[in-house]
Amino acid sequence: MNYNDEVKKRWGDTEAYREFERRAPGDDAAKGLMSIFSRLGELKDLPPEDSAVQAEIAGLQKYITDNYYTCTDEIFSGLGETYSADPRFKENIDKAGGDGTAQFATDAIRIFCKNK
Repeated sequence: MNYNDEVKKRWGDTEAYREFERRAPGDDAAKGLMSIFSRLGELKDLPPEDSAVQAEIAGLQKYITDNYYTCTDEIFSGLGETYSADPRFKENIDKAGGDGTAQFATDAIRIFCKNK
C-alpha cells in the first residue's frame, strides 16, 4: 500500500481529510512546508521552549491550516508525534533541516500544545 492509500484508509472519513481533498495542495505547499522544517533545523541548537522556536511552531500550525486542512491542537499534537515516529516523515524532515530536526519538531510541538 502506498502512502496516499494509507492516509486515505486511516483518515479518509474525517473532516480534515475531506478538507485536504477539497484544497488539493500541490508542490508549492509541500515546498513551503519543507522550508519551515529547514528554518526549524537552523533553530535546533536552541531549547524547544525558546520563544523563537515556539513562534516557528505556531507558524507551522498556521501554515498547515492555511494550506492543507484545519490543524487543531489535537491534530497538531498527533502530527508532532508522527514527525519523529514515522521513518518516512523523519527522513524528509531531517533532509530539510538536518539530522535531529524531526525529533526537535516533535519536542517543540509537545511544548507548544501543552502550553496552549
